[in-house]
Amino acid sequence: MKLIVGLGNPGNEYAFTRHNVGFIMVDSYLNNDNWQKKFDGLIQLLTINGEKVLFLKPLTFMNNSGMSVLKAVKYYDIKPEDILVIQDDLDIDFGRYKLKKNSSSGGHNGIKSIIASLNTDSFNRLKIGISHDKSKDTIDYVLGKFSKMELEKLKEDFSLYKEILDSFITSGMEVTMNKYHK
Repeated sequence: MKLIVGLGNPGNEYAFTRHNVGFIMVDSYLNNDNWQKKFDGLIQLLTINGEKVLFLKPLTFMNNSGMSVLKAVKYYDIKPEDILVIQDDLDIDFGRYKLKKNSSSGGHNGIKSIIASLNTDSFNRLKIGISHDKSKDTIDYVLGKFSKMELEKLKEDFSLYKEILDSFITSGMEVTMNKYHK
């Protein structure tokens, strides 16, 4: 079983903010509203190409994402290597991404929370670049909305992100990194 976690903050005021790129990607991948509340989050459990996949959007706010992830991991006994967390990353240019495994939080509070809750950093990440406008306060920047042009670019790139998720689901992280890692 695989677990795909889209990080973000709940509530309309956070919709389409840079910090919510994980929510945006999971919503785009699933393209439906069949969410159920469980594990302090919204979940969908699907079978994709014969693999059970749990999609999770924690509703605990970013800084406590690990509480929701831990509940899902314990309930389904999911191994860290079968987890893929989709997150924003200030240090990656907008329109670019990185695939990582076994890495530090890089200062991302949602990832810090997951590492602390799972007591490991041995899970996989799809880091989506949001750049960093250093002329703005970091918190204001990450909680700021994407511009119309940025949202269009995300939509253009979505077919690539869908391929990455499909590859992770069917082939695992090693194959996915070999194929898509830049």
